[in-house]
Amino acid sequence: MFDMIVNGGRTNYGEIIGILMLDTKFPRICGDIGNAGTFCFPVRYKKVVGATSQKVVKDADLSLVQPFIEAAKELEREGVSAITTSCGFLAIFQEYLADAVNIPVFSSSLLQVSMVYRMLRKGQSVGIMTASKPHLTKLHFKGAGAADVPTVVYGMEKEEEFPAVFLNQKTTLNISKAEQEMIKVAQTMVSENPDIGAIVFECTNMPPFRNAVQEAVQLPVFDIITLTNYVYNSLRLTANFF
Repeated sequence: MFDMIVNGGRTNYGEIIGILMLDTKFPRICGDIGNAGTFCFPVRYKKVVGATSQKVVKDADLSLVQPFIEAAKELEREGVSAITTSCGFLAIFQEYLADAVNIPVFSSSLLQVSMVYRMLRKGQSVGIMTASKPHLTKLHFKGAGAADVPTVVYGMEKEEEFPAVFLNQKTTLNISKAEQEMIKVAQTMVSENPDIGAIVFECTNMPPFRNAVQEAVQLPVFDIITLTNYVYNSLRLTANFF
């Protein structure tokens, strides 16, 4: 027999994944990273006040780096074992956030791009679906370590429902309409670029539509939820649940 000793010092335990949230008001259905019901394990949220979709996606506002760092440090103090975010455009903050804390940080689904590319046969490329193609730059791919990966990028900015909600903060969501827009863009991307071997969703609001897109184009689809589950499974046996 031996004594089992655990360490205290916090109020809450068992939340392995911490999620830095943008300051938004749109609906987040199951499958979205901002809906806790998406996960089969507890997560801990931290909203970064003032980090709107406009400032993060369209403005790439570097004045937000410090507020995100402070929020990441708070999550670390509160006991999470890894940190992610609710916007793939935060890939440009990856290095800053990872250097600020002592636990793993995966700021964006785009961190999967390089890995996905290595899975494909020679001559294939990775299809990227993003909330806004004009605002997804080389700096975002550089931040994700995927600057040299052959990619094809298609965005949702010309659609009706998706950008109205997730870029312009409409507080109602027509789920069926958004899903059909996702399917249409994915099918167009694949039909116009038959060399695409897999798809990565940049946007963290896209995962609720993953199954529909995957069925429509018959390709592997990766997103922030597939990445979060991967990280969780790498940590769950070493985290302090007591």
